[in-house]
Amino acid sequence: MTRTPRFLGVAGLLAAAAGLAATLLSAPASAATTPVEEHGRLEVCGTRLCGEDGTPVQLRGMSSHGLQWFDHCLTDGSLDALAHDWGANVLRISMYVQEGGYETDPQGFTNKVSELIDEATERGLYAIVDWHTLTPGDPNYNTQAAKTFFTEITRRHADKDNVLYEIANEPNGVSWSSIKGYAEEMIPVIRAQDPDAVVLVGTRAWSSLGVSEGSNEQEIIANPVNAENIMYTFHFYAASHREPYLAALDRASQQLPIFVSEFGTQDYSGDGANDFAMAQRYIDLMAQRGIGWTNWNYSDDHRSGAVFQPGTCNAGGPWNGSALKPAGAWIRDRI
Repeated sequence: MTRTPRFLGVAGLLAAAAGLAATLLSAPASAATTPVEEHGRLEVCGTRLCGEDGTPVQLRGMSSHGLQWFDHCLTDGSLDALAHDWGANVLRISMYVQEGGYETDPQGFTNKVSELIDEATERGLYAIVDWHTLTPGDPNYNTQAAKTFFTEITRRHADKDNVLYEIANEPNGVSWSSIKGYAEEMIPVIRAQDPDAVVLVGTRAWSSLGVSEGSNEQEIIANPVNAENIMYTFHFYAASHREPYLAALDRASQQLPIFVSEFGTQDYSGDGANDFAMAQRYIDLMAQRGIGWTNWNYSDDHRSGAVFQPGTCNAGGPWNGSALKPAGAWIRDRI
């Protein structure tokens, strides 16, 4: 390399500056790095989620509402906004099994989830495939359907580095041992075609680590799922789930890999007044512990927990500003 003389004089300095400017102007602009380009395939390392280089990663983003009701809110425009304006790095694709969901049209819903994985991938987002079981609360009720669904989804997308699998949204009215048994039956189905995928396991009592049914994280610590590269899910709604729930998340996250795959600033119905102060305490704890999260929900449902004002999706946006409800503006700022 030829070194520039230390003293160029005015003419030399001007010439050097002109040459540098020409070089910079002619250089191709590099595209911004997407989350998946930055972190690659994720894995569980201790109690954290880490990128390919072993560096901890905190996923922050949004969950869709049920695809049977609000798939029209997941458009090119809204997903571009989520990735580029909101700055999210993950989309949770929430596919109900009952309540007019998957069981009414297995192939149609499988195709829709598959399309949304592709849409997330195009934008460099991580995608959580949410097998959204709610009623009945025993995930074993849907085991055969879950095997069919995850076999097809992994067949189509195992070559991607950005897909995580949530195998049971909110188990309820069922023991931890039964949930664990379901997980140990389902995880090999996913690993058969996507052996390195991170799997999210729902916990007892609407994914409250058992708190909503009088238990706590100790039942999981004493009897963990027999599988590697998994995380346990925790859900909360700040206006309903207060000190005992926050304390459980604090304790559990120091011993177990936890992912908050659903939460809201309202009550547990996803509606009602926002408790931003309590929600901020959760946000601060999740930041401190590096716990990933997706907020409920990226739609224009009439409830206060849906981020957009009613009618926004049919109007094609906008996806920020006056189109946001208070909860939407709040969570966009925190993503």
